[in-house]
Amino acid sequence: MSNLKQLQMVADIETKKEQKLAQNFQFAAKNLQDNNQKLAGLEQYRLDYLKLIQQKGQLGVDAQELHQHLSFVAKLDRACQQQVQFVSQAVLVADQRQRQWLEQQKHRKAIDMLIHKKVKEAAAVESRQEQQLFDEIAIQKYVRSEPRLR
Repeated sequence: MSNLKQLQMVADIETKKEQKLAQNFQFAAKNLQDNNQKLAGLEQYRLDYLKLIQQKGQLGVDAQELHQHLSFVAKLDRACQQQVQFVSQAVLVADQRQRQWLEQQKHRKAIDMLIHKKVKEAAAVESRQEQQLFDEIAIQKYVRSEPRLR
């Protein structure tokens, strides 16, 4: 039974590791979602700004103002590119964290299966011992109740 207790302690440790890895994955997935939202916001802002430039352009814009607008669009483009890199990195991290979590989950399940097997084995041994005890009692009863031949 001490072996079973040791296995249960290991299972508890592995469960805690699994929970920690699941939490890490959740954080990574949230970070990915946040980065995607930032990218979508930047891209939408860029499109809205380009529409604004187009509307102003129809009314007439001097060269310096047009240059400022185009310079700002270039900055938005760089910000979008940088955010795409952040999203790509976040995808890699989230995938890695998910794999770690799933691997730990398999490990924990294997230990749980081993514990279940050991519990079944212990129950079978206990059942056999109990049956042997009942058999022994029945034999003793029978031997005592038989009239002895002399």
